[in-house]
Parts: sequence; structure tokens; C-alpha cells
Amino acid sequence: MLVVDDDATIAEVVTTYLERAGFSVRSCADGESALKAAADSLPDLVVLDLMLPGIDGLEVCRQLRATSDVPVVMLTALGEEVDRVLGLEVGADDYLTKPFSPRELVLRVQSVIRRSGARDDSVPSQKELVDGDLRLNRASHEATRSGELLSLTTREFDLLAYFMEHPGIAFDRAKLMEQVWGWSFGDQSTVTVHVRRLREKIEPAPSNPVRLVTVWGLGYRWDPVGSETTSP
Repeated sequence: MLVVDDDATIAEVVTTYLERAGFSVRSCADGESALKAAADSLPDLVVLDLMLPGIDGLEVCRQLRATSDVPVVMLTALGEEVDRVLGLEVGADDYLTKPFSPRELVLRVQSVIRRSGARDDSVPSQKELVDGDLRLNRASHEATRSGELLSLTTREFDLLAYFMEHPGIAFDRAKLMEQVWGWSFGDQSTVTVHVRRLREKIEPAPSNPVRLVTVWGLGYRWDPVGSETTSP
């Protein structure tokens, strides 16, 4: 784990709880040193404060996302939804608003790690999902559109796989949070943000989606545009 927070007390508490949960932890107090630490040795997950001296958390997340899909759990003292959404839009996998429970943070970290770790050979559903020019391979944890590799975060990949496995079924946001990420609580705007990000990567015209469509008053539905098949 890499913990990035300029508040020494918070960094110490987070580090202590993560170490108690069995993780090895490094810590940094600013964005520049965090990027250097990640470049030297990519962590399994980054706990990243939004408000940092110099390079802020949003820019750190952007730069991490430009070179890797390392999971990021963002911490912020800002309570406005726009700030949380910004973090998700630049690629954060989850977020917590300060003050937060260290135990909840550990649970969130473990949940994100489980999801990101679901790309190994022990996953039973190693199959390829196909919808027209869109292909998703669970074994390699890759998705392509017209032969071009899509840059997806772990959460975006899981969401895409779930939709492609359940064509024609409308899901509300609470159901998606529970079924895709195993959350029974949390801000449902995370689903809205990731649907929008996913549309930008898979839809020819994201503002007029033909695959990942909105079901007004309910949520979202996957409408296949080609013949969907699965293979071992």
C-alpha cells in the first residue's frame, strides 16, 4: 500500500490500521514524492488525499492513471458532491470523506483489492464476451473496441462485464453497486460517474448511447448492437 497524506496524524492512523490488516505500507506527504514512490515500485493500491501541497491528489491520480491501473482510494475533507465526482472522474476507484472510520477504510481497501485481484486464473468465468466490435476477455482482463485496447479501470471493467453478461435487463444504481462492487451502502453517484466514463470509451456517440442506455426513472440497461456470444 502507498498512503499519501500531508496530515501526519491521519497518515499514521491509516498506516497502523492497514498494517494491522496485514498490508505492507509506505507513506508520502506530498504529490511529487508519491509519484516518485509509485514510479520506483508500483503499489497494489494507493490511499490518496485530495488536498496535498504542490501537486494535488487529482493530478496525482491523473498521472497514475496515465501509466497504470493501480487502484486508488481517495480521501477528501471536502463534502460537496462535485469534489467526490471529480475524484471518480479522474480514475479513483473509491473515496471516503473526512472524518472517516479507519475500520471502514480498511474494508473499502480490501473490497477494492478483491475486485482488482479478480483478474487471475482462479476466476471461474474465464470467457470472452462479444457484442459487435466490442470484446471483453475475463482471463486477460482486457477489453477491445474495433481491435483497439480500451483503457479501463478495474471498476469500469467490472461494470462493463456485468452489463455484457446481463443484456436487456434494467438495473437501478443501488442494484449495480451491490452486484458489481459488493456495496450495500455508499453514494450512488459513483455508478453515474462510471457509466458516463464507460460510455466515453465504448459508445461512438457518448451523448447518444446505443449500448449502455438510460432507463428513465430506474437506471441503466445494456442493449446489444451485435450478436453476443461467450466462449471458454
